Amino acid sequence: MQQTAARTAPNPQRNSELKKRIWRNKLLYLMALPGLAYFLLFKYVPMYGLVISFQDFKPYLGIGGSEWVGLKHFERLFTEPDFLMILSNTLVLFGLNLLFFFPIPIVLALMLNEVRHSLFKRTIQTMVYIPHFMSWVIIVSISYVMLTMDGGIINELLLLLTGNKINFLLSPEWFRPMYLLQVIWREAGWGTIIYLAAIAAIDPGLYEAARMDGAGRFRQVWHITLPSIRSVIIVLLILKIGDVLELGFEHVYLLLNAMNRTVGEIIDTYVYTAGLQQGQFSYSTAIGFFKSFIGLLAVMLANWLAKRMGEDGVY
Repeated sequence: MQQTAARTAPNPQRNSELKKRIWRNKLLYLMALPGLAYFLLFKYVPMYGLVISFQDFKPYLGIGGSEWVGLKHFERLFTEPDFLMILSNTLVLFGLNLLFFFPIPIVLALMLNEVRHSLFKRTIQTMVYIPHFMSWVIIVSISYVMLTMDGGIINELLLLLTGNKINFLLSPEWFRPMYLLQVIWREAGWGTIIYLAAIAAIDPGLYEAARMDGAGRFRQVWHITLPSIRSVIIVLLILKIGDVLELGFEHVYLLLNAMNRTVGEIIDTYVYTAGLQQGQFSYSTAIGFFKSFIGLLAVMLANWLAKRMGEDGVY
């Protein structure tokens, strides 16, 4: 009993050391404060609103006065005729992102790392970074101008070479390739930043030793560079898997139309239609709750698998 009381009693010396450490690093805490405030205000506080997924929420009654209905909206979601179509579209687009887009920043970073002419390297980096700073409206608009059947440069070339045009913008079979190419164009260059930073931290002595042993550039990349940045790749892969149902609303919504809805409608656009356009706040919140829960499970599973394989994981 006395030992338990001794353990729970405040330790003045420990508290004093903690205060000194906080004061010594006060500038670092001040720098972190805006980020902490952002997550607190925009990520954690809004979680209180998830309770309306268990209510028939009426704005004029508020959260406290709305009727509780339990799992009604979740049951509706899982029995919705379009649910399987929307879920499969979301998973297919995520799978394409993971399979084709995720490796490209790694390959691009490895290629940029091999460029020795600094001016040429900086020029290429700037060119591949620029699309990231353009909104999806601009990216999709540029694609529209290039792919439209009414004077689009791609269709004009196809007409010249084959005598036929392709309606890229309205064809369901072209929706997913068009979506993926736009993602690669906009984000591949920006995704190289973390990998280039990880590559820059590799000990140059490893490369010198490999060259003395007769290893060429490809073998140096395969046996030194990739193993050295493996932990970074694993962490980013886990975070990417956590976004399994989070593809972004704006990009898909701009590409969506009545002709390609069967392959393009995803959870994010469905939430917008049900929540904002139709005013079904409780139902759309239930959809968002389901999406977040699946993302949490995906992160936990990916992290567990990473640790089973001997990696550090995210936590």
